[in-house]
Amino acid sequence: MKALAVTASILLAVLVLGIGWLAVFPGSDVGEPVSVLQIQPPGPDASVAPAGGGQMSDTAPRPDTGSPAAGDENYTVPPGFVLSLPPGGAPSVPQLPPEAGEMPQALPQADQPQTPAPPMPQPHAALQAPAASPAPAPEGPVDAGAETGSITLPQVPMPELVEESQYGPLPKVSPDGKRPLEAYARPSRYAEKTVAGAPARVAVLINGMGSTDSATADAIKGLPAPISLAYSAYGRNLQDWVTKARSAGHEVLLQVPLEPANYPETDPGPHTLLTTLPPEENMKRLQWLMSRFTGYVGVTNQMGAKFEAARDAFLPVLEEIKARGLLYVDDGSVQQSTAGQIAGVLGLDYSVVNVQIDGGQSPAEIARALGQLEALAKERGCAIGVASARPATIKQLAEWAGKLAGKGIVLVPVSAAVRSQRQS
Repeated sequence: MKALAVTASILLAVLVLGIGWLAVFPGSDVGEPVSVLQIQPPGPDASVAPAGGGQMSDTAPRPDTGSPAAGDENYTVPPGFVLSLPPGGAPSVPQLPPEAGEMPQALPQADQPQTPAPPMPQPHAALQAPAASPAPAPEGPVDAGAETGSITLPQVPMPELVEESQYGPLPKVSPDGKRPLEAYARPSRYAEKTVAGAPARVAVLINGMGSTDSATADAIKGLPAPISLAYSAYGRNLQDWVTKARSAGHEVLLQVPLEPANYPETDPGPHTLLTTLPPEENMKRLQWLMSRFTGYVGVTNQMGAKFEAARDAFLPVLEEIKARGLLYVDDGSVQQSTAGQIAGVLGLDYSVVNVQIDGGQSPAEIARALGQLEALAKERGCAIGVASARPATIKQLAEWAGKLAGKGIVLVPVSAAVRSQRQS
């Protein structure tokens, strides 16, 4: 029995010594010699030693507090090891740095159950930087002269906006709902409702285009492109002149002769719409007038003191204009016009001219009228003026328009003014 007890004691001693040896000198999986990491007992406030052979001195900032670790010992860590010293002084198992492409894993906490972490997926491509957010819209005053830039208007006619009739091509709304008003208009950023802080808007309509070649050419060439041009249905080579105007950036309208107060002493022409004619006859005349050329955004009146005051005669005409996708601009010469009342009922794109620019033909009178137009635009947000295609008027208008940007006023086409006023 004594021999058996001695043998058991020897075996137990050998086993203890073997376990101790393995704890101090762990073996390698591939049979290679291993490095021995000797660790001295840390101080009570030990933290993480730097990796890659660096040292943590008693003057270096501590990672957890940013202050020097007074009284700490220096710990030398061999390259390729990371030494973690948690509070309490017991060092944890040295951790190898992650391989390239691997995500670093957090060290287990001593007071939590240690469960195996799920494998991290290997990235297959470099991470993309997040897309930059769009720049915010600039604040401050808008460049009031930007509307005068060069714009190429689409060629006319557009087949889907043309109805062939016994008189010639008539405007119509396309099967997909496109209207000549939008398709033929000069684009403008100011066609929407006026808002606080936006520049005042003025529009100018030149009547009587096409009556004489020289005045028509002067207006197309000499006036800024946002100024809109209205052609008389009785002019010559109208489609050619309209094409030239649109090539220069001008949108165009059609002038329709309406019965004046003293008809027939004053006669606007053989196709004038009259209060004495039945609606069917006036519709035939209107369609003849509309077929003279294509590419216009709307209609404006030529005279019409008697006709515009006669609601029953005027209603079918404005219904036809709306049905064909056009706007109507009342030139403001008729005090008793029913155009506004009818347009409101029909939902027609409509506006009335605010200022007759060259009712007085002297330069001083025109300048006063233009000043009134500016004042109304600043008061209401938008205003429309009308003038004739006289050489002196065209020259003065061109000089005036060149100074608008400096006054914080933007020149817009008539179609933009009409749509802006209607939404406001």
